Amino acid sequence: MNHPTRRILTGDRPTGPLHLGHYAGTLANRLRLQESYECFFIVADLHTLTTRPGRQDVARLGENIREMVLDYLAVGIDPQRSAVFLQSAVPETYELNLIFEMLVSVPRLERVPSLKEMAQAADLEAMSFGLLGYPVLQAADILLPRATLVPVGKDNEAHVEVAREIARRFNALYGEVFPVPEVMLGEVPSLVGIDGQAKMSKSLDNAIFLADDARTVEEKVRRMYTDPRRVRADIPGTVEGNPVFAYHDAFNADRAEVDDLKERYRQGRVGDVEVKARLSRALNTFLDPIRERRADVARRPGRVEEVLQDGTKRARHEAILTMAAVRDAMGLYRLGSE
Repeated sequence: MNHPTRRILTGDRPTGPLHLGHYAGTLANRLRLQESYECFFIVADLHTLTTRPGRQDVARLGENIREMVLDYLAVGIDPQRSAVFLQSAVPETYELNLIFEMLVSVPRLERVPSLKEMAQAADLEAMSFGLLGYPVLQAADILLPRATLVPVGKDNEAHVEVAREIARRFNALYGEVFPVPEVMLGEVPSLVGIDGQAKMSKSLDNAIFLADDARTVEEKVRRMYTDPRRVRADIPGTVEGNPVFAYHDAFNADRAEVDDLKERYRQGRVGDVEVKARLSRALNTFLDPIRERRADVARRPGRVEEVLQDGTKRARHEAILTMAAVRDAMGLYRLGSE
């Protein structure tokens, strides 16, 4: 089967609003790559069921999906260039997932480090079959459109490796059907949260969201963890590992200002109040056009649904082609074929 030479699959679970960590980890890559790659951005609603299968959680999916697609469009994802699609609306996903489940062992999946972390974060007493198979479902997502590149955050790198192994295993058994996708990590693979203790996360309440207004950003920056040994502004401070400067590096476009703040901070010639005030200004400068685009899309009734419908139609077209090739390669019996 002929493979597209420049095709991307990546996406997010609709568990809530997207934040600066999502932007640094993957969204920035998506914006750059959609200019030169054929992109498929998945709204992975089925993946939410692995840790949030309750009725109340499912009931919130519709609003979460809408908010996430608004965030996509607000940061600059162009639905004319890129297909934004709903995972559960592509039935071939379920079919390919089942086939892939036969090609990977339980011990292999148990070695994926993030799965235990996901179970712990969701307060699960035991890992469900679905959560253990999360990387297999992700492999189906990646390989249905025959993606060749997967931009992800660092925590998903091991998942993509499972997809690579499954692609090689299928091709070895049945013939060349799937490309073996490559991984692309963001320039800031894991952005620490404002508490300085863990990566930015919705569940840990340590995130600055793309939809936060200017005052909320300022309040969150004021609460940010910084050098705990620095009790006065005239004490030399540590820049390395300091969350405030990590955010300056990621989002402050004024590099001369950042370099000056770092030098003065190390020398004890600038206080945390000023460093944080400069960061608030930089973050709001970065977020202002995102807020404006988000408000514009939100004022257009049905726009989110239109984007999802168009993108899902494009994703299904590729999925149907892929599954026809999969069945042919495997030699699966077709009812009425005799």
